Amino acid sequence: MDSAALRATSHDIYQDLHHQLLNGCFKPGAKIKPEALRKIYGCSANTIRDVLLRLTSAGLTTFEEQRGFRAPISTPERRHDVARFRMLLEQEAAVKSMRYGGVAWQSRLTAAHHKLSHIERMIFRLGELADNIRLWSQVEWEFHDTLISACGSPLLRQNYRNTYDQFRQQMIAQERDFGKNYFESIIAEHQAILDAALGDNEEACRDAIFQH
Repeated sequence: MDSAALRATSHDIYQDLHHQLLNGCFKPGAKIKPEALRKIYGCSANTIRDVLLRLTSAGLTTFEEQRGFRAPISTPERRHDVARFRMLLEQEAAVKSMRYGGVAWQSRLTAAHHKLSHIERMIFRLGELADNIRLWSQVEWEFHDTLISACGSPLLRQNYRNTYDQFRQQMIAQERDFGKNYFESIIAEHQAILDAALGDNEEACRDAIFQH
């Protein structure tokens, strides 16, 4: 955390901790100490507690009496459950967006994919994710959010966001090798989703999301 965090608002704190929790800055099961965070961000204890409770509601931290706040543990069962639920939500919302989105949605999706592809190809060339993980996290989310953005259901989108975040947290917690092989595959997967969506091929879009 940099010195700017010392002047952070509640929104800033939430966003910073949200990023850290999604990208492996807290080990699975690690205790999250409100007092330490309060000192880092220079805010009140109530502010930190409110932020952590919001993160708990989103499924990104856990809370138990006498044990406090912790980063969620990562298990194969949890990863499978979250991955399957994310897939089902994204398939449904993407197909609805294909039906209702029209040219304006297709244009936004193309632009979001262009940005994502540029970042992923840059990381692939460099073979290094660490310096670009915040940027990649943001543009990857923007692509998937745009994919479902015309589904017509705010509730579906909100549930998808929560599930997407939990999926990403579980994925990063595996400590996988996010090197060239990973990005070579994921570049092709995102391209397949785009092609199916723009081609108005619902079956192919569902399959591309399943493969992803």
